[in-house]
Amino acid sequence: MASRGKIVVLHFVGQMPLAGIAWQAMHYILGLERLGYEAWYVEDHGANPYDPHANSVVMACDDNVAFLRRVMESYGLCGRWAYWDAINDVYHGLSRDEVRALYRESDALINLCGAVRLREEHMACPRRILIDTDPVYEQIKYAEADPAARAYLEAHTHFFTYGENVGGPGWIVPLGGIPWQPTRPPVVMDEWPTDEETPACFSTIATWENKGKNISFGGETYVWSKHINFLRFLDVPTLSRQCFTMAMLPPTAEIEAQVREAGWRLVDPRPVSASMESYAAFICGSRGEFTVAKDIYVRPNSGWFSDRSVCYLAAGRPVVTMKTGFSRFCPVGEGLFEYGDAAGAIAAIDAVNSDYRRHSRAARMVAAEYFGSDPVISALMARAGLD
Repeated sequence: MASRGKIVVLHFVGQMPLAGIAWQAMHYILGLERLGYEAWYVEDHGANPYDPHANSVVMACDDNVAFLRRVMESYGLCGRWAYWDAINDVYHGLSRDEVRALYRESDALINLCGAVRLREEHMACPRRILIDTDPVYEQIKYAEADPAARAYLEAHTHFFTYGENVGGPGWIVPLGGIPWQPTRPPVVMDEWPTDEETPACFSTIATWENKGKNISFGGETYVWSKHINFLRFLDVPTLSRQCFTMAMLPPTAEIEAQVREAGWRLVDPRPVSASMESYAAFICGSRGEFTVAKDIYVRPNSGWFSDRSVCYLAAGRPVVTMKTGFSRFCPVGEGLFEYGDAAGAIAAIDAVNSDYRRHSRAARMVAAEYFGSDPVISALMARAGLD
């Protein structure tokens, strides 16, 4: 198939060498390739590398670059990636000059997760597409007339958000003229084959507490973390008498004891996230996903949906997750369930268990119809004038 255009994806696979993050980027890159675009990957945000084994930011990026190289080469993209080691001002993969030429030659860049604060060299690309995977935060910053937030957003030409209800019923934040358009996390279905297994345990992969992006608006503080909602529903395993596993590093011994006493099995997330293969194996070895959402997505009725949950659905693993408003856009009750209280969560678990094979098939169908990379990315590119 002839190329429909050259697209650069900006993200942070190398800086945060975790499999869930790699899958997020690769679903876009592979999805673009499937549609006939020529996809390239560049990581030039300049953030310090993170070492998941040490659970800390580090100075040396050798392991991070090696992780990124393995991911790119495993999909035949050995000549189409770059990583900027800002500490030493060194480019890996493509050279600095090749990256800057790439921006001039490309039809668009996709700033996935808003990973990069765009600079002069990025502006050479005529279409600069922002994909806001964490809605509410940036909208509040812009509404509050934060100069840096406004400059950051306004460097783009097209604005997409996983908050499908941004600006819709129950939405809380004035949009200030930014023409946000809804999009969804895409999944390449061929990467998630299904089987006829019926695993015993529901699971999720989580960070207990995220810090640094809590934000206030209209007299309310919105928390950019899951832990407050995990605490609300921590006893669902006990109440449902169902096996639940959480891949999570407890920040304290007290929290570990609390989670275990509520009936959760805890496993170390580092081996799970060490490779794309181990991450997929964990999901495919699960009965389904039971999870909560960050407070900042839930109370503003954002319509957000998780890219990780999409992977569960694609693998034929039913998902039970919190209400964020997403059910206005995607059907629930077959393979995918939402809840707002413990009774609703337990009813959803019981429904899945009552006919697991039916809900497994339905999960796969929901993934293909509503989150498949072909329809999701086709719609995004068309709205950006690249169809």
